[in-house]
Amino acid sequence: MKRIERYVYPRSTRANIAGLRHYAVDGQEQKLPSVTTVLGQTQPKEKQESLARWRQKVGLREAQKITRDAAIRGTAMHKYLEDLILGQRSLDLTDIGQQAQTMAEIIVERGLNDCSEIYGTEAVLYYPGLYAGSCDLVAKYKDKVSIIDFKQTNKPKQREWIGDYFLQMGAYGMAHDAVYGTSIEQGIIMMCSKDGYYQQFMIEGKEFREAKHKFLGRLNEFYSMDNNSAAVV
Repeated sequence: MKRIERYVYPRSTRANIAGLRHYAVDGQEQKLPSVTTVLGQTQPKEKQESLARWRQKVGLREAQKITRDAAIRGTAMHKYLEDLILGQRSLDLTDIGQQAQTMAEIIVERGLNDCSEIYGTEAVLYYPGLYAGSCDLVAKYKDKVSIIDFKQTNKPKQREWIGDYFLQMGAYGMAHDAVYGTSIEQGIIMMCSKDGYYQQFMIEGKEFREAKHKFLGRLNEFYSMDNNSAAVV
């Protein structure tokens, strides 16, 4: 696994507009909504209802704690992986930090070690005038340039539960293609549960292209909302 500076990724700053995360990307005049903002604001009704039922089942306070701990754990895991890729050392001695490190080490062993070349970590990707985001990893995975996303989870997932993760990778793939003239056709989710169970989900070819098209549909829905002023062309 070696780092290669094949693509020059821009710097960015984050901004909140009407409470929604946007990116101010260097060289771009317009602040662009994040990929996660687009997907979060256009969640299907059934997913919103499912989350509401879960919160009601476990109780609001417990739901908030579970969500908060998961976010902290995910941030720590991503930090460890990013530092490792950059050749730096990351140390978090909290209980959650130690758990996150174990999860990250499993991801390295089971997934990341199959990447022969690293082009960007936490790479800022944007589709001019439409959206932006920070991609966990752009790398060559088993001889194919791929969008790679690291995920922590409280419990193992089934493929049909993570459709938005695939749309997220499709969005990053389109952005990379638009700015760098690539033709990325593969995305990989490297996921580890807090109990150390590793899962890997790959999306490629026709399925990857479908994810791109589905994201564009959600993007159009986002820009059709009253609080947003641009339009997908």
